[in-house]
Order: sequence, then C-alpha cells, then structure tokens
Amino acid sequence: MTHPPSRERDRLAELVSTRIDAQDLRGALAACQELNRTFPDFAHGWYLASFVMRKARGYPDALRAIDRALELEPSDLHLLQKVKCLLESGDLEAARAAAVGLRDRSFCDAMLHDDFGAVLHQLGDHRAALEQYSRAAALDPRNARHHYNRAAVLRYLGDAEGAEAEFNAVIALTPQDYEAYNARAHLRTQTRASNHVEQMNAVLAAASTSPPAGRVQLCYALAKELEDVGEFDAAFSRLKQGADLKRRHMQYDVSTDVEIMEKIRDVFGRDVLGHPPVSDLGGEAIFVIGLPRTGTTLVERILASHSAVRSAGEINTFSMELVRMARDAHGGAAASRLDFVGSTVKLDFRALGEAYLKSTLPHRDVQRQFIDKLPFNYLYAGLIHLALPSARIVSLERHPLDTCYSVYKHLFRDAYPFSYDLDDLGRYYVAYSELMGHWRQVMPGVIHTVHYEDLVADLEGEARRLLEYCGLPWEDGCLRYHENPAASTTASALQVRQPIYAHSVGRWRNYAKQLEPLRARLAAAGIDAD
Repeated sequence: MTHPPSRERDRLAELVSTRIDAQDLRGALAACQELNRTFPDFAHGWYLASFVMRKARGYPDALRAIDRALELEPSDLHLLQKVKCLLESGDLEAARAAAVGLRDRSFCDAMLHDDFGAVLHQLGDHRAALEQYSRAAALDPRNARHHYNRAAVLRYLGDAEGAEAEFNAVIALTPQDYEAYNARAHLRTQTRASNHVEQMNAVLAAASTSPPAGRVQLCYALAKELEDVGEFDAAFSRLKQGADLKRRHMQYDVSTDVEIMEKIRDVFGRDVLGHPPVSDLGGEAIFVIGLPRTGTTLVERILASHSAVRSAGEINTFSMELVRMARDAHGGAAASRLDFVGSTVKLDFRALGEAYLKSTLPHRDVQRQFIDKLPFNYLYAGLIHLALPSARIVSLERHPLDTCYSVYKHLFRDAYPFSYDLDDLGRYYVAYSELMGHWRQVMPGVIHTVHYEDLVADLEGEARRLLEYCGLPWEDGCLRYHENPAASTTASALQVRQPIYAHSVGRWRNYAKQLEPLRARLAAAGIDAD
C-alpha cells in the first residue's frame, strides 16, 4: 500500500525535523535528499536542506538549497535563512545586501523578529537589531528572551537605565535566568540605598541544587555589588566561591599556555625578527593588544574617535588566516599547538599579510585606518610585524595586581580559562610578561606601550603620543571618546562612555591580604607588584 503524496511528503519532512532535533545531521541530510528528490517543488524541503547543510557548515550547498526554496516560495523565512547562510560563510557584504529586503517587514512571528535581530547584531548594526528585538517583545511580551536581547543591545549602546529595566523584566518573567542577575549588577555602581544583594543572597540560597553555571553567575554578581557597597571581605569570599566552582568544572592546564609562550619566544628570536621585510604593507592596520581589563577598549575608543580611523572590533581574522595558511602548508593536517608555533616561522609572510587585509574588508572602511582590538594578538606580535611591517601595534600595560584582580573578578566564561584560579593567573601573567618583554627586546621601537595609569593621569598627553605613533594628526574629538555613539560589545561597554576616571587605580589594595600569594609569585619572577 502506498501513501498519498502529501502524507509521504509530510512524513519525510517530519523525519528530517526529528533527526535535526536528535543532532543526527547525517541522517537528516539523507532524509532531505530523499525528500527533495521525490518532491522537487516542495519549497519547505529545500529550506530544511539548507538548514541542515548550514548546521554542517556546507555553506555553498546551503545557499544553493535556499535559493531553490526562494524560487519556489519567496518568503521572509527563506530570505532570513539566506542571510544566515551568507553571514556564517563569511560573506558579510552579501549578507548585509540580502538583509535590506527584511528590514521593514512586519512578521507575524515574534521569533522571526528575534532571529533577524540576532543576525543584525552579528552584522554590527546594533540599532537595527534593537528595533527587531523591540518588535519581538511587542508581539510576545511574556517571552523573556526578547527582553534579554533588548537589554544586551541597550547596554552596548550605552543606555544603562534602559538595560536595567529590561533585565528586571527578564528576572520577573524567569527568576532562574541567573545570567540576567550578573549582567544587571554590572550596569552601574550599586549603592547601599540601591542594590540587589539581599535579593541575590536569597536566590543563591534557593539555588543550591541548580546547575553550577547559574550559581557561578550569582556569585560573580554578588561579588560585584558587595564591592560597590564597600563590603570587600564578603565580596572576595563570593568571588572566590564563584571562581572555584567555575574552575572545578573546567578542563584546563595552564602549563600548556606557558609552554606555548615559551615556544613562541624560542622560535621568534632576533635571528627571525632582527631584519623584518621592508614594506608598506599593513599601514592601514592598528593592533591594540594586551591582557583584558588593562584599558584596551579605552584606547580603542580614543583612536576610533578620530575621523580617519574606524574600529573593526575584536576580530580573530589574523589567527584564522594564520591557521588556514599553516594547515594548507601541511596538506590540511592538524598539528599540536607547539608544532604549530614552529611551523608558522616558515610561512610566506607577505601572503599572510595580504590574506589578512583581504579578510578584514567586510569589517572596515578602506578609506580609513582600522583598529583590530583582539587582546590575544599579543601572541602573534612577531608574526604581525613580519606579515604587516607597516602596521602599528599598541600594547596596554597596567599594574600587575590591578590587572590580575580585574581579570579574576570578571566572568569571561571560557575565553580566558586561566582567570578562575589565582595560581593559574599568576603563572600565566609571568609568561605573558616575559613574552611582551621578549617582543620589545627583539623588535625595539616597533610596539608602542601605553600604561593605563599614565593614561588616566594625563589623557591628552598620552593621546597625543598615541596618535603621533599611529601617524595621525591631532583631533580634539579623541579626548571626547565617551561621546562616541558607536556601539561597544566589550566588557567595558559602559565604562568607556564615561569621562576618564582614576578610581580603578590601586583597587587591588582592598584585597591585599587575599592577593598576597599572587603578589609573592609575581615578585619571585622579578615583577614589581607593590
């Protein structure tokens, strides 16, 4: 007995969805192939095929499938899927062009507005993303996700008051959204008259059986608010509770990172970097590097407030091109991280520089210099100089214990795994300090160092020296960086909208007793941390 065509079509479509839900992409793809072969004029079948292929990162096939769906049925859902395929494939210009057709649409489904908002956020159009999230919230005001996304974008745009109202709405709708408590805590300096400590203590006490990730969020939120109100011992106790819990659920060995930085120093010595290529390649690039929480975002905003500069943000383009070229040179074979470091010295540096500049085009304006503000690029400073001899490299430095404490108290999730244990942090900081000292020794005069304490003490003097190093004429607007309306998606998104302040200098002294083992480790390595 054969099924009627519509029933068979629906059965196959349901089979695809079931296998997608089970994360069986191979099975889902096989079902899609049967569905599309049997019912080639069924637009939803081609949409499903595009969805599966996008999940499998087969972007050319995903685009072909969604183009077929659009031919059969030019719907908003299908066009949004095409924008996602283009975005994830790295074709940002085409994604932006395709997204134009959706900007003024009023979808019946709130989740379509929410999904489109996420796409616009990834494309860097945060104000348009906010509009989509607002439409989603208007259609489905009881869905906390829409309010959370509105809050996140409002924070990026500098509207702390609006963001707090939205996070309050999230917490009212879903009291177990612990991430919202932490995000809210960091929107402003809490006061004794206005804080959430009592509320969060009660929530944490009731969350004893909740997943660790939620309790970690609450601990960090409490540490932030307790510090704000001057309860320093209690703040550190909560911070350590959260950091210890986070560290227990991570697989990380700081020795690996230390070995890699030692290997970089061995490979990129004076024999390699003593005679870099003479070239003007990379003159448009300004790399801002350093450990997090050292003022990299502040320097980025100062530079980006210049009319001849645009920030590309924290892009990982250099490392991606580096990895791609190293793998191509070895026939696609993956190497250990230490072997990878050794192999990079044999690359065609000019080709690497050209590939990097080409891949950054969607993130910048070719008429202006651009900032690449990925802090981790300190690992590649030597390679950057070899590949882009005319690029500027600006390094941020801050008092070692202010740096370490500020890194320790910020919940980076998995970006900086060394930040959740003070011993790990101390060992990493020593290796980082030795690497930066190495770069300055083998590349004298190449890296411009900005000390955070000097910057907050003499903004204009340091800004003038910074612009001179970057080959830029002075503009008074650089001193008004806090008036720059551009969105900031870093952890310092709200701080950089304030005039320069110095109250973060020496903050580690509130925790001198708790940080003494860390200070001793740094001192033993010859690092002055008094």
